[in-house]
Amino acid sequence: MEKRYDFRKVEKEMQDFWRENSVYRFDPGSENEIYSIDTPPPTVSGSLHIGHIFSYTQAEMIARYRRMQGYNVFYPFGFDDNGLPTERLVEKEEGVKAKDLPRSEFIRMCMKTCEKYEKEFKELWESLGFSVDWSLRYETINPMARRISQRSFIRLLKDGKAYMKESPVLWCPECQTSIAQAELETADKETTFSYIKFKSGDEILPVATTRPELLYGCVCLFINPKDDRYSKYIGRKAVVPLYDYEVPILADEKAYMDKGTGIVMCCTFGDSTDAGWYETHKLPYRKVILPDGTIDGNVPFIGGLNVIEARHRITGLLSEKGLIIKSESITHTVAVHERCGKDIEIIPSRQWYIDILSRREKFLEAADSIKWYPKHMKNRYIAWVENLKWDWCISRQRCFGVPFPLWYCKKCGNVMVADEEMLPVNPMETGPGKPCQCGSNEFEPETSVFDTWATSSVTPQINARWGEEGDLSGRLLPMNMRTQAHEIIRTWAFYTIVKSLYHTGRIPWKDIMVCGFVLAKR
Repeated sequence: MEKRYDFRKVEKEMQDFWRENSVYRFDPGSENEIYSIDTPPPTVSGSLHIGHIFSYTQAEMIARYRRMQGYNVFYPFGFDDNGLPTERLVEKEEGVKAKDLPRSEFIRMCMKTCEKYEKEFKELWESLGFSVDWSLRYETINPMARRISQRSFIRLLKDGKAYMKESPVLWCPECQTSIAQAELETADKETTFSYIKFKSGDEILPVATTRPELLYGCVCLFINPKDDRYSKYIGRKAVVPLYDYEVPILADEKAYMDKGTGIVMCCTFGDSTDAGWYETHKLPYRKVILPDGTIDGNVPFIGGLNVIEARHRITGLLSEKGLIIKSESITHTVAVHERCGKDIEIIPSRQWYIDILSRREKFLEAADSIKWYPKHMKNRYIAWVENLKWDWCISRQRCFGVPFPLWYCKKCGNVMVADEEMLPVNPMETGPGKPCQCGSNEFEPETSVFDTWATSSVTPQINARWGEEGDLSGRLLPMNMRTQAHEIIRTWAFYTIVKSLYHTGRIPWKDIMVCGFVLAKR
């Protein structure tokens, strides 16, 4: 025995031995009971940190323990390398914007960045001695993952669980894409509460708002039917200041009597309440904000300005004309995009959705069939599902992602869906291979890509090679365990449960082990 233990030498020798002898390789021919782990594929969005090591070590202990018990352990590893996180990494490192480059060039840059980071990730994981089976490696942008993700969408569409709709959608002007409710965060910001003079006949109606730049988009005033101060105005008309057009005054209990003046300006669109009123009360749409976050050029006084510039301009004009009663500096909570931290807007847009609201109870029931470690994490899942307001918007107006396998007929507008035999398919590079039902052969490809979670949510199916040669679904699903972080219960855990129930009628895994964060001193 050597007098001094050289851990660098010994560790490398052991790791080489494990790799050369496939020590941790899953044996599909073994009769031993399978123990399967739905390992989290790290997002290719930057360097790994101690938190990754902390959480993956927990799964590693379970995998080694189960092997010692005699299980045939299925312990894969993947990389979540498509979607907005990777795009933003490339934009930051390369000093470019996706919108300023040819699509193919930006995708090439993304692929190159993924290769670099995935090589670093794999080397780190191997150096730590993790016992994953690298022969089961996958990337969410590889052909098999794209095929399974597109197959999932096509089957949901055929089952009536996926649909297209033009309606108000959560929108990030910075990333210039639609987003889902799960991608929202909140931030406290300082702003001004402006009390503005509307008129109904000869009477002044005070309306408080933090978004005077949306005056041109005002389509209605709302009053709580129980508000004795203003109930007499319900059913009348009011004149919008500066723009001098009339809007109806309607009753709705969501106009809170103790907020502002109690009279609420409904614009298209200031927030989700406005969007709800727009649909419930069949209100007209007045365009104000464009997808890039600037004001539409047709809006008098502020066309072409950004939101903050427009806010100051409108406030100044209102003050000059004596139309502001008073102003108050306040701190309020606004919705921001988790990826960039910028304020979100709501704009009307044609997007693709997966129906989750109508089946909320099934998703709540599923939580009881899964063992949660620690138990209280189940409460976070339940709270999220109970408070869902929107169906899951799965389309993103970006470049580096799994394409929708769709085309639109230029003649009749019919949606042409790819046959499963064509998958994976990029509709921007190939056609549907058959004429439309109207006889036309001219098509417009869908240029949006899937939300990255739409693919990450089928990791159990990717692991099982669902619908592929060598399909192990019958042996692996439901998987034994999912390990993941707590902040993505609302995304990865929830969406995986949704997809699994829709595709298999069963939960995706028997156990879920949720880890916390490693925190810095501050």
